[in-house]
Amino acid sequence: MRNIKLKWALIGAAAALSVYFLYPSVEWYSKSPDERAKLEAYRLRPRHLLNLGLDLKGGTYLLMELDITKLPLNADVSDAIGRAIEIIRNRVDQFGVSEPLIARQGDRWIVVELPGVTNTQEAKDIVGKTALLEFKMVDSSDAAQKALGKIGELGDPFVGKTSQLTAKAAKLVPAGDMLLKGRGGSLYLVGAKSPLTGANLDDAHVEMGRYGEPDVAFKFKPDAAAAFAALTGANIGKNLAIVLDGVVYSAPVINSRIMGQGVIEGRFTLEEAKDLAIVLRAGALPAPVNIIEERTIGPTVGEDSIRSGLLATGVAALFIFAFMVIYYNASGLVADLALVLNLLLLLAAMCYFGATLTLPGIAGIVLTIAMAVDYNVLTFERIREELALGKPVRLAIETGYDKAFTAIFDSNITTLISSAFLFQFGSGPIKGFAVTLVLGLLISMFTAVWMTRLVFQTYLSNRDIASISI
Repeated sequence: MRNIKLKWALIGAAAALSVYFLYPSVEWYSKSPDERAKLEAYRLRPRHLLNLGLDLKGGTYLLMELDITKLPLNADVSDAIGRAIEIIRNRVDQFGVSEPLIARQGDRWIVVELPGVTNTQEAKDIVGKTALLEFKMVDSSDAAQKALGKIGELGDPFVGKTSQLTAKAAKLVPAGDMLLKGRGGSLYLVGAKSPLTGANLDDAHVEMGRYGEPDVAFKFKPDAAAAFAALTGANIGKNLAIVLDGVVYSAPVINSRIMGQGVIEGRFTLEEAKDLAIVLRAGALPAPVNIIEERTIGPTVGEDSIRSGLLATGVAALFIFAFMVIYYNASGLVADLALVLNLLLLLAAMCYFGATLTLPGIAGIVLTIAMAVDYNVLTFERIREELALGKPVRLAIETGYDKAFTAIFDSNITTLISSAFLFQFGSGPIKGFAVTLVLGLLISMFTAVWMTRLVFQTYLSNRDIASISI
């Protein structure tokens, strides 16, 4: 009897812990979307929270392709994809998106899912910007200024790569120089080589400039700071072009030797400055990425999916509960009690691990309920068989559980193997289904086998029972 009390204490503790871990999620999702968005902006999300996937919360889906033609010769494409994924992940993390999905798909594609981000253009600006920052000296020689004047007379030299104007402008560019366009439309002749790039940066952040406009301040790593100081010290009085992705953002005059830090001025809005600082801190992509598919799922669609999923789960649970009571009488109630605890433990476990619930994940929960009932059906049918053979109730129950366990264990192993492959090779929603299914299977073993058996053991302890309702 003491052993039975200890087991019930364990079940009670598990149920209490489940309520403890589930409560923050219940409280969080009872708030309005505006309240949640405000708290998320200040990073005030609960620690253990059941996150909602893209299909339930709404957000942005991007499928991007790495432009391998822009990689250096003999570059390792697989390594470049890996680096691109890490850089994109760093950018997204700094952007503050909760539970994003960034994964490789195929040889050169990257899937990015950003739950809660419905501004697709902002997402593309953060994720897809190449962010190649270069520092180039402006060619201020007389020959360069004359060439620049002649190029300006031709019109816009960047109207098209195959246009006659561009070809004429290219012939006027002095050897060792390249022609770049400024953010405001001005033209610059700068050195083709870049003494320093954004790869040498240690930090980038937003600060207010002289006229109250946001600028992006940067700081070099210690080893590059000396090189930057030498570069600026040797070119006092000349212009240094700060170039991002082939566009000159500013070209300030070097008034004195600069010790490892500077400012990018470009008449930014505050959001533009923040986004630029993010991509500079995260680093440059190894090659440009082309967005070949994009989808935006609105919050309304996500709410409809949640309602549909909860309705499906509720109806399935109701039919199962009713069937178990009708077919197995009082023993069916025992199975239903185990199902309730199963759902409670499963959702609490997902909250504790910060799992992401998707629509396929809800399907996994429904499947878990069905499989948990299947375990009880196998066991109860075994018990019925043992009772039909004339065995005493206590012996029939113990034998029924022992014989049914082998079949239950075998089915669990095969399902776990399948779930492992789904998790390893599947993408976001498929992984969500696999995680939910695995957690559900493990918890079902605890509730449908161990807990229901404990109920019968408690009922039969210190009693001489001739029959049971099954």
